[in-house]
Amino acid sequence: MSDEKDYFVDETSVVDPGATIGAETKIWHFSHILNGTTIGKGCVIAQNVMIGPDVTIGDGCKVQNNVSIYKGVTLEEDVFCGPSCVFTNVMNPRAFIERKDEFRETLVKRGATIGANVTIICGNTIGRFALIGAGAVVTADVPNHAIVVGTPARVTGWVCECGVKLTFKNDHATCAECEKSYSKRGDYITRERTA
Repeated sequence: MSDEKDYFVDETSVVDPGATIGAETKIWHFSHILNGTTIGKGCVIAQNVMIGPDVTIGDGCKVQNNVSIYKGVTLEEDVFCGPSCVFTNVMNPRAFIERKDEFRETLVKRGATIGANVTIICGNTIGRFALIGAGAVVTADVPNHAIVVGTPARVTGWVCECGVKLTFKNDHATCAECEKSYSKRGDYITRERTA
């Protein structure tokens, strides 16, 4: 049996025993992957990132510099985490009170983008292909394809899978770049499938 790995870890980074790293994933300088964490295939973990313990990251995710992803967080496939964004896992932390049994789970669904310096308050779900603007503080669930900004984050528009802002007319939009079509019902949009 070969000791060769099918992923890359910079010599300054630490991957704890019990962590699982997918093929073609790259973990760059000064990062720490804790025990029980699973990172999928083809991910990029940039400089000075801390992940875990027991975090799940899907295939194709990109985690930029200085990101902290704590226990209780799951990233589905193709999630982008911008520089210095952070996830929390306890609602009312105190240094002198142990609250590890109160961790709340956070789910970031496929294709979502989290901008630089965003804070995700635990217990929330970020919808598929949502776009969280830089510096936002997410305190509630974010719908699929929503653009949210501010503190607290609020929906200001809708975005295509390809990342282009959508303009709705009569509850219908077609992306100007990739030509995918969407329907809007209240606060939710769905992609229209072609035959």
